Amino acid sequence: MELQTLIYIVVGATFALYIGIAFWARAASTGEFYAAGRGVHPVTNGMATAADWMSAASFISMAGLIAFVGYANSSFLMGWTGGYVLLALLLAPYLRKFGKYTVPEFIGDRFYSQTARMVAVLCLIVASVTYVIGQMTGVGVTFSRFLQVDYNTGVFIGAAVVFFYAVLGGMKGITYTQVAQYVVLITAYTIPAVFISMNMTGNPIPPLGLFSNISEEYAAGVAVIEGGAPLLATLDQVIQELGFSAYTAHTPNTLNMVLFTMSLMIGTAGLPHVIIRFFTVPRVADARWSAGWALVFIALLYLTAPAVGAMARLNIIATVQTGEIGAEDGNLLYEERPDWMRNWEVTGLLRFEDKNEDGRIQFYNDRNPAFVAQAEEWGWEGSELTINSDILVLANPEIAQLPNWVIALVAAGGLAAALSTAAGLLLAISSAISHDMIKGAINPRISERGELLAARIAMAGAIALATYLGLNPPGFAAQTVALAFGIAAASIFPALMMGIFSKRVNDKGAIAGMLVGLVFTVIYIFLYLGWFFIPGTNVFPNTVEYHLFGISPLSIGTVGALLNFGVAYLVSNATEAPPKEIQELVESVRIPRGASTAVDH
Repeated sequence: MELQTLIYIVVGATFALYIGIAFWARAASTGEFYAAGRGVHPVTNGMATAADWMSAASFISMAGLIAFVGYANSSFLMGWTGGYVLLALLLAPYLRKFGKYTVPEFIGDRFYSQTARMVAVLCLIVASVTYVIGQMTGVGVTFSRFLQVDYNTGVFIGAAVVFFYAVLGGMKGITYTQVAQYVVLITAYTIPAVFISMNMTGNPIPPLGLFSNISEEYAAGVAVIEGGAPLLATLDQVIQELGFSAYTAHTPNTLNMVLFTMSLMIGTAGLPHVIIRFFTVPRVADARWSAGWALVFIALLYLTAPAVGAMARLNIIATVQTGEIGAEDGNLLYEERPDWMRNWEVTGLLRFEDKNEDGRIQFYNDRNPAFVAQAEEWGWEGSELTINSDILVLANPEIAQLPNWVIALVAAGGLAAALSTAAGLLLAISSAISHDMIKGAINPRISERGELLAARIAMAGAIALATYLGLNPPGFAAQTVALAFGIAAASIFPALMMGIFSKRVNDKGAIAGMLVGLVFTVIYIFLYLGWFFIPGTNVFPNTVEYHLFGISPLSIGTVGALLNFGVAYLVSNATEAPPKEIQELVESVRIPRGASTAVDH
């Protein structure tokens, strides 16, 4: 069957499945809209949590960032997985025992302050809106290639699909839709990886293939690769011959890498759309089991991602470098480029510029001063191929010349990853507006029907805002998501940790800490990426020499979190202690006794 027809069938079938599930599981009450009636099985919740958490950044962008940078970008892997462990051990069970619907509701009750609740709503909305930009970016990239529409049209189509099943079903509909989306995305991610690993190394297990030798059969068709050599060592050698840093080389800025990894870790543990998933299970023990199952489901993709990145990088070099490096006929003729390049050129996410007008594609590191002189000797006048990192996983099956049904499956998987997380984020935003802002502060006497309507209207507004911002993203999907993690790390995570583990932190300290962490982090990001991410409004260039102590906007969340902790501690100790009943509440939340009877709403 022709590829485009197959893509329409597979993507259409998955969309029909999601919409059918939304009809079947549509929410009829606020309890079902916010927390799926608290009746979700731990295994089901673990799978839904994995889909909610493994966004377009994980599926589409992460392997691409690792592929084009190497070891230094493994911080994405370490930060996100480490953060999930923090969430599972330190936050999820205690928050479930507290028994509320939303993160701002916990903060408002724990810090006995309506102001604290509203500040938490602000922090949640800023972090979640930033995060959802990355998902809309992933949706636009996927649609633009596989449905052969432009990027903006792809964003609009994705927004319409999310609008339908998220507004209709709430948490109940989203939960079961995310289970289906997990199955689609993990199948779509692992099957191509198995094919590619088998083709390149003969090993069907991609994480093991990463450390295996390149097969003689694969090397026979590639000019710059020898069979029988370790894959990683070969990759290091080939890309260094083209002026790039070694794939396995250590990062030159260790401080920034540590801060970035920590920002992703504590940002993960403070993400509201993931935390609220643990409010959907019947008991506290189920929250712990949900976390364990989710980690298992997440590991299937995260153990595969480094192999996908390395193998894709080697495949791209093998495609472009058709002969000896530096030889007159050693590079691919542009007119003979493979179909996958032609397909992605249409989207604008892959571009070729013939700088030396020889009709061949030179792909090398033209920003390496030590390599420029050598390149000029060969007649090269600059790298001529620009590849957006977000396309790598989606293009991988085409690069490796896999069957059409695999390509169609990857298209469906990329959309499933983006749409599942977007739905969870939009639910967190709408819950904060309808439950925390409208019912909690503006109109406490609102009826359940009125609150449900407000939640759906809030979600529609959030989708509209996310669509607008997704049309002008501040970076690749994973980079945009990393900003959201930094904001959550600086504002929400410290308040949750201190709310659970410190009886001394009071309302004034929590409010001051959240505001300082949020304002500091957001301003630092805007200084380098533009005010409200508007292009051209940045004060400083986003380059290492302009960063404060070499700390990039992606890493500043850790500093914001430290300021949050410090300010909250100082202000709390300079003011009165929390009331006795609040201190007893903190004690009761932490003690396992009675954990099977979580306080309900």
